[in-house]
Amino acid sequence: MLIHESNNGIEILKFDNVSKLNILIAQSLKEEVAQYLTKANTKLVLDLAGIEYVDSSGFGALLSILRNAKNNDSQFKICNISPDVMELVKLLQLHNVFDICDNVVKCVESFE
Repeated sequence: MLIHESNNGIEILKFDNVSKLNILIAQSLKEEVAQYLTKANTKLVLDLAGIEYVDSSGFGALLSILRNAKNNDSQFKICNISPDVMELVKLLQLHNVFDICDNVVKCVESFE
C-alpha cells in the first residue's frame, strides 16, 4: 500500500495506487507506518498525493500515527493534500494539529 524512500535520514512514505483513505485501509495504514516509528527521533513524511477522499477512520488513523510519533519523540509531517481533503482538514480544525507542507521537498527542508 505504501512506497518507502529515505532522504538524508528522513523516511518518506507515499501511497501506491490508493485514492481513498477510509475504513478499508485505515488499520493497515497505522500498522504499516508504525514500522517506521520503532526508533526514537524518526523524521517521517506521509505524502498524500493521489488521495482524493478521507473519512473519519482515515483521519483517526492519521491522528493515531501523530500520537505514536509524539510518544516516540519523532516528527510526523503530511504533504500534497488535495483541495477537497484540505477543506475537510480545515473544517475539522486539524490544520492546527498536523504539521502540513505543500510538497515533499518543503517537508524535507522543514525538519530541523
